[in-house]
Amino acid sequence: MCVATSLSIAMVVPQRAATVPLVVCCVSAGFPSPADDYLDRPLDFNELLVANPDATFAVRVVGDSMIDAGIFPGDIAVVDRSKTATDGTIVLAVLDGEFTIKRYRQRGERRWLEPENTAYKPIELNEHTAFEVWGCVRNSIRML
Repeated sequence: MCVATSLSIAMVVPQRAATVPLVVCCVSAGFPSPADDYLDRPLDFNELLVANPDATFAVRVVGDSMIDAGIFPGDIAVVDRSKTATDGTIVLAVLDGEFTIKRYRQRGERRWLEPENTAYKPIELNEHTAFEVWGCVRNSIRML
């Protein structure tokens, strides 16, 4: 099980619209193609990343249990507390007093947290497990 023993939480406070131009064409990551001269509407990162500002915060990811979901150590997870965890949702949870990010799974009465790395095993949740969902991970930001 990979959990963070300390958690750095930052509130997301969009103070002003910070927009950048969005080019209409798609860009190939392989063979270069000619660029189009057309721009779409400006792209607002607040609008893109934050659906509910009052319920949104960010955490820095520690550990590699979610790499197959595209969430890597050092990434910033954008968490929305207003969303309800359903089967398949990636959640920030407190598990036996430790914070963790995993995929929430539920089949009937059975519930578990599923890592997205085959090096880790699923974590069964039962009546003896201290478990609380803090929010659903909506986005992950990676700085290159």
